[in-house]
Amino acid sequence: MANRNEALPIGIEEEYLLVDPETRSLAARPPREFMEQCKATLGEQVMHEFLQAQVEIGTSVCRTISEARDQLVTLRGTIAETAAAHGMRMIAASTHPWAHWREQEPVDMERYRILGAEHRTLARRMAICGMHVHAGIEDKNLRVELMSQVSYFMPHLLALSTSSPFWEGHDTGLKAFRPIIIGDLPRSGFPEVFENWNDWLELLDDLEATSGITDPSRIWWDIRPSGKHPTLEIRVCDICTRLEDGLTIAALYQSILAYLCHLRENNERRRHYRRILLAENKWRAQRYGVDAKMADFGKRIQVPFVDLTDELVELLSPFAEDLGCLAEVQRARTIARRGTSADEQLRVYNEALGDGADDHAAQIAVVDWLIEETAKFETRG
Repeated sequence: MANRNEALPIGIEEEYLLVDPETRSLAARPPREFMEQCKATLGEQVMHEFLQAQVEIGTSVCRTISEARDQLVTLRGTIAETAAAHGMRMIAASTHPWAHWREQEPVDMERYRILGAEHRTLARRMAICGMHVHAGIEDKNLRVELMSQVSYFMPHLLALSTSSPFWEGHDTGLKAFRPIIIGDLPRSGFPEVFENWNDWLELLDDLEATSGITDPSRIWWDIRPSGKHPTLEIRVCDICTRLEDGLTIAALYQSILAYLCHLRENNERRRHYRRILLAENKWRAQRYGVDAKMADFGKRIQVPFVDLTDELVELLSPFAEDLGCLAEVQRARTIARRGTSADEQLRVYNEALGDGADDHAAQIAVVDWLIEETAKFETRG
């Protein structure tokens, strides 16, 4: 497998929520000194997100998943410690169980003021967090070619990352509600299919000429070419509460790209499927997570997600071994059987209800679990 032309380095971005340890509500107005201290320690690796109760971190370019792990341990640890020093706690979840977006304060930055002015309530509702993984691909034509093929796997990665079963005090019945909020934005969902890099540039020119959109980052697809870096970025995933689950997602993505590069070197490629079919699998991932049955389009049947995960791990294992992330890829089997953060949140919630707690107390138990589980990353290997 080592004849692959692209090294496929990765970078991981994670978004976290800040909570009040007494009320367990979102910390809608963190002290200014919190972010100042984070930036003094982490520099450009920590950033504001749209709401003040959010904070975003990003690794540097990592050649291996092991390098990414080392950086994420430092980044998560620094944010958690700094939050605690300022009377807050950090949770890695894509939604808070009962927070309402109307009660949250946007960050006063030009980018977010423009976003809020243009998209109004759609922007204000973005009380959600995600995980983005960039993969370095120097060949521009290959970047957009792989984008179309990787889209097939986006529902699988979403199912393994779900962490947003609650919204504004309600069990939504979905394992991932975050994609619903993202999906209300324009230019979201699955990407267009491009013939080559010039095809992508022509789209950007058309958008600028007809809509005044000059920033490619305002295309909120589940996967897109970065406007700043020579990378292909996946954006479909919820933020994983467990750090190791997030690393499994990144390892799967890196290995999928290696597999597709291998096909290309042998003059093969994955078949393109209609967007409505891909969207159906994505819906099943949102609704059921790892308990879903998803379509195997080649066989034209529904298959339990656990079985699809086993097949995917088997397919990717030679490429993962070459990349040094075999253990992380194989861990997908564990997630598919154990469940994701969403499954654990619902378990904690329902157990609390069964023990006699009222609805709000049960949701407090969920926040307590998220605080505790988010802080366990240092002991994971």
